[in-house]
Amino acid sequence: MSTNSTTDSAKRRSGPPAGSVSLRSEPDHDCPLCPRLAAFRHANRTREPDWFNGPVPSFGGIDASLLIVGLAPGLQGANRTGRPFTGDYAGDLLYATLLEFGLATGVYDKRPDDGLTLVNCRITNAVRCVPPQNKPLPAEINTCRPFFRATIEEMPRLRAIVMLGRIAHDTTLKTLGLRAAQAPFGHGAEHQADRLRLFDSYHCSRYNTNTGVLTPTMFRAVFTRVRNYLADGTGLA
Repeated sequence: MSTNSTTDSAKRRSGPPAGSVSLRSEPDHDCPLCPRLAAFRHANRTREPDWFNGPVPSFGGIDASLLIVGLAPGLQGANRTGRPFTGDYAGDLLYATLLEFGLATGVYDKRPDDGLTLVNCRITNAVRCVPPQNKPLPAEINTCRPFFRATIEEMPRLRAIVMLGRIAHDTTLKTLGLRAAQAPFGHGAEHQADRLRLFDSYHCSRYNTNTGVLTPTMFRAVFTRVRNYLADGTGLA
Protein backbone atom coordinates (compact mmCIF):
# COMPACT_ATOMS: atom_id res chain seq x y z
CA MET A 1 0.00 0.00 0.00
CA SER A 2 1.30 3.42 -0.90
CA THR A 3 -0.51 6.69 -0.44
CA ASN A 4 0.56 10.29 -0.38
CA SER A 5 -1.22 12.96 1.62
CA THR A 6 -0.70 16.53 2.68
CA THR A 7 -2.93 17.64 5.53
CA ASP A 8 -4.40 21.12 5.88
CA SER A 9 -2.81 21.52 9.28
CA ALA A 10 0.53 20.44 7.88
CA LYS A 11 0.31 23.20 5.29
CA ARG A 12 -0.10 25.71 8.08
CA ARG A 13 2.92 24.54 10.00
CA SER A 14 6.35 23.07 9.47
CA GLY A 15 6.23 20.68 12.39
CA PRO A 16 7.55 21.72 15.80
CA PRO A 17 10.04 24.53 15.21
CA ALA A 18 13.65 23.72 15.87
CA GLY A 19 14.95 25.35 19.01
CA SER A 20 11.57 25.60 20.76
CA VAL A 21 12.05 22.67 23.13
CA SER A 22 9.89 23.14 26.21
CA LEU A 23 10.77 19.83 27.87
CA ARG A 24 13.85 17.65 28.03
CA SER A 25 13.71 14.92 25.42
CA GLU A 26 14.78 12.20 27.88
CA PRO A 27 12.93 11.39 31.11
CA ASP A 28 14.81 10.77 34.35
CA HIS A 29 15.95 7.22 35.04
CA ASP A 30 13.41 7.13 37.88
CA CYS A 31 10.65 8.91 36.00
CA PRO A 32 7.46 8.73 38.15
CA LEU A 33 4.96 10.06 35.60
CA CYS A 34 3.29 6.72 34.81
CA PRO A 35 2.63 4.87 38.10
CA ARG A 36 1.99 1.49 36.46
CA LEU A 37 5.20 1.64 34.44
CA ALA A 38 7.19 2.91 37.44
CA ALA A 39 5.94 -0.02 39.54
CA PHE A 40 6.78 -2.47 36.77
CA ARG A 41 10.24 -0.94 36.48
CA HIS A 42 10.79 -1.26 40.22
CA ALA A 43 9.79 -4.93 40.13
CA ASN A 44 12.16 -5.55 37.23
CA ARG A 45 15.02 -3.89 39.11
CA THR A 46 14.41 -6.15 42.08
CA ARG A 47 14.35 -9.24 39.90
CA GLU A 48 17.14 -8.24 37.47
CA PRO A 49 19.36 -5.63 39.19
CA ASP A 50 22.01 -5.78 36.45
CA TRP A 51 19.59 -4.73 33.70
CA PHE A 52 19.14 -1.13 32.55
CA ASN A 53 15.54 -1.01 33.82
CA GLY A 54 14.75 2.62 33.06
CA PRO A 55 13.38 4.92 30.37
CA VAL A 56 15.45 4.02 27.30
CA PRO A 57 17.05 7.09 25.68
CA SER A 58 17.04 7.75 21.96
CA PHE A 59 19.96 6.33 19.98
CA GLY A 60 21.74 8.49 17.40
CA GLY A 61 22.67 12.13 16.92
CA ILE A 62 20.26 15.06 16.98
CA ASP A 63 21.67 16.23 13.62
CA ALA A 64 20.21 13.20 11.81
CA SER A 65 17.80 13.63 8.91
CA LEU A 66 15.88 10.43 9.71
CA LEU A 67 14.04 9.49 12.88
CA ILE A 68 12.71 5.94 13.40
CA VAL A 69 9.91 5.59 15.94
CA GLY A 70 9.08 2.31 17.65
CA LEU A 71 6.46 1.37 20.23
CA ALA A 72 8.24 0.83 23.55
CA PRO A 73 11.31 -1.00 24.92
CA GLY A 74 11.10 -4.79 24.99
CA LEU A 75 11.41 -6.36 28.43
CA GLN A 76 14.48 -8.46 27.59
CA GLY A 77 15.65 -6.21 24.79
CA ALA A 78 16.04 -2.46 25.22
CA ASN A 79 14.87 -2.57 28.84
CA ARG A 80 17.77 -4.91 29.54
CA THR A 81 20.43 -3.27 27.37
CA GLY A 82 19.44 0.41 27.50
CA ARG A 83 19.53 0.93 23.72
CA PRO A 84 16.44 0.93 21.47
CA PHE A 85 15.75 -2.37 19.69
CA THR A 86 18.95 -3.89 21.09
CA GLY A 87 18.76 -7.46 22.32
CA ASP A 88 15.36 -8.48 20.98
CA TYR A 89 14.12 -10.02 17.75
CA ALA A 90 12.82 -6.78 16.29
CA GLY A 91 16.31 -5.33 16.42
CA ASP A 92 17.69 -8.14 14.27
CA LEU A 93 15.66 -7.03 11.26
CA LEU A 94 15.87 -3.30 11.98
CA TYR A 95 19.63 -3.08 12.40
CA ALA A 96 20.35 -5.48 9.54
CA THR A 97 18.27 -3.22 7.31
CA LEU A 98 19.97 -0.05 8.53
CA LEU A 99 23.38 -1.59 7.88
CA GLU A 100 22.29 -2.68 4.40
CA PHE A 101 21.08 0.82 3.52
CA GLY A 102 24.11 2.65 4.87
CA LEU A 103 22.18 4.09 7.81
CA ALA A 104 24.49 2.32 10.26
CA THR A 105 28.09 1.16 10.34
CA GLY A 106 29.89 -1.50 12.35
CA VAL A 107 28.45 -4.78 13.57
CA TYR A 108 25.19 -5.29 15.43
CA ASP A 109 25.89 -7.78 18.22
CA LYS A 110 22.79 -7.18 20.38
CA ARG A 111 24.88 -5.25 22.95
CA PRO A 112 24.99 -1.50 23.59
CA ASP A 113 28.79 -1.66 23.48
CA ASP A 114 29.00 -3.53 20.16
CA GLY A 115 30.35 -0.42 18.42
CA LEU A 116 27.38 -0.01 16.07
CA THR A 117 27.03 3.60 14.90
CA LEU A 118 24.03 5.17 13.20
CA VAL A 119 24.56 7.31 10.10
CA ASN A 120 22.19 10.25 9.55
CA CYS A 121 19.65 8.30 11.57
CA ARG A 122 18.18 8.28 15.06
CA ILE A 123 15.93 5.76 16.84
CA THR A 124 13.42 6.44 19.60
CA ASN A 125 10.23 4.99 21.06
CA ALA A 126 6.75 6.40 21.51
CA VAL A 127 6.86 5.19 25.12
CA ARG A 128 10.27 5.21 26.80
CA CYS A 129 9.60 2.65 29.58
CA VAL A 130 8.86 -1.03 29.13
CA PRO A 131 5.15 -1.75 29.66
CA PRO A 132 3.71 -5.00 31.03
CA GLN A 133 3.00 -7.44 28.18
CA ASN A 134 4.45 -4.86 25.77
CA LYS A 135 1.13 -2.97 25.85
CA PRO A 136 1.25 0.66 26.99
CA LEU A 137 -2.05 2.20 28.04
CA PRO A 138 -3.42 5.22 26.13
CA ALA A 139 -2.79 7.43 29.17
CA GLU A 140 0.86 6.31 29.26
CA ILE A 141 1.31 7.06 25.57
CA ASN A 142 -0.15 10.53 26.13
CA THR A 143 2.04 11.14 29.19
CA CYS A 144 5.21 10.21 27.32
CA ARG A 145 4.36 12.20 24.20
CA PRO A 146 6.01 15.46 25.38
CA PHE A 147 9.36 13.66 25.46
CA PHE A 148 8.77 12.50 21.89
CA ARG A 149 7.79 16.02 20.90
CA ALA A 150 11.00 17.39 22.42
CA THR A 151 12.98 14.72 20.55
CA ILE A 152 11.59 16.00 17.26
CA GLU A 153 12.07 19.63 18.21
CA GLU A 154 15.75 19.19 19.01
CA MET A 155 16.53 17.78 15.53
CA PRO A 156 17.08 20.80 13.24
CA ARG A 157 17.95 18.70 10.14
CA LEU A 158 15.08 16.24 10.47
CA ARG A 159 13.41 15.50 7.13
CA ALA A 160 11.83 12.06 7.48
CA ILE A 161 10.21 9.87 10.12
CA VAL A 162 9.66 6.12 9.83
CA MET A 163 6.80 5.02 12.06
CA LEU A 164 6.92 1.37 13.05
CA GLY A 165 3.37 0.26 13.73
CA ARG A 166 0.04 1.89 14.42
CA ILE A 167 0.87 3.33 17.85
CA ALA A 168 4.01 5.02 16.54
CA HIS A 169 1.97 6.34 13.62
CA ASP A 170 -0.81 7.70 15.82
CA THR A 171 1.45 9.39 18.37
CA THR A 172 3.52 10.98 15.58
CA LEU A 173 0.41 12.43 13.99
CA LYS A 174 -0.82 13.78 17.32
CA THR A 175 2.59 15.26 18.07
CA LEU A 176 2.61 17.06 14.72
CA GLY A 177 -1.01 18.17 15.04
CA LEU A 178 -2.26 16.07 12.13
CA ARG A 179 -5.70 14.50 11.85
CA ALA A 180 -5.77 10.71 11.58
CA ALA A 181 -8.42 10.72 8.85
CA GLN A 182 -6.14 12.68 6.53
CA ALA A 183 -3.09 10.47 7.12
CA PRO A 184 -4.35 6.87 7.53
CA PHE A 185 -1.95 4.17 8.64
CA GLY A 186 -0.90 1.52 6.14
CA HIS A 187 2.32 -0.31 5.43
CA GLY A 188 4.16 1.61 2.74
CA ALA A 189 1.98 4.69 3.10
CA GLU A 190 3.61 8.12 2.95
CA HIS A 191 2.34 11.43 4.23
CA GLN A 192 3.79 14.91 3.89
CA ALA A 193 3.74 17.13 6.98
CA ASP A 194 5.26 20.22 5.38
CA ARG A 195 9.02 19.83 5.96
CA LEU A 196 8.65 16.27 7.24
CA ARG A 197 7.99 13.15 5.15
CA LEU A 198 6.28 10.41 7.14
CA PHE A 199 6.76 6.74 6.21
CA ASP A 200 4.56 3.97 7.60
CA SER A 201 5.70 0.40 8.22
CA TYR A 202 4.34 -2.54 10.10
CA HIS A 203 6.35 -3.03 13.27
CA CYS A 204 9.31 -5.40 12.85
CA SER A 205 8.19 -7.54 15.78
CA ARG A 206 8.66 -11.30 15.96
CA TYR A 207 4.89 -11.77 15.71
CA ASN A 208 4.61 -9.76 12.49
CA THR A 209 7.58 -11.41 10.82
CA ASN A 210 6.71 -14.95 11.94
CA THR A 211 3.16 -14.62 10.64
CA GLY A 212 4.21 -13.05 7.34
CA VAL A 213 2.47 -9.75 8.08
CA LEU A 214 5.87 -8.15 7.51
CA THR A 215 8.60 -9.73 5.41
CA PRO A 216 12.20 -8.52 5.06
CA THR A 217 11.39 -7.59 1.47
CA MET A 218 8.46 -5.44 2.57
CA PHE A 219 10.62 -3.78 5.22
CA ARG A 220 13.45 -3.08 2.78
CA ALA A 221 10.96 -1.57 0.34
CA VAL A 222 10.07 1.09 2.91
CA PHE A 223 13.71 1.96 3.47
CA THR A 224 14.36 2.06 -0.26
CA ARG A 225 11.79 4.84 -0.46
CA VAL A 226 13.29 6.55 2.58
CA ARG A 227 16.77 6.41 1.08
CA ASN A 228 15.55 7.81 -2.22
CA TYR A 229 13.77 10.64 -0.45
CA LEU A 230 16.76 11.54 1.71
CA ALA A 231 19.13 11.35 -1.23
CA ASP A 232 17.62 14.58 -2.48
CA GLY A 233 19.97 17.18 -1.05
CA THR A 234 21.54 15.15 1.75
CA GLY A 235 24.33 13.32 -0.04
CA LEU A 236 22.99 10.00 1.18
CA ALA A 237 23.54 7.38 -1.52
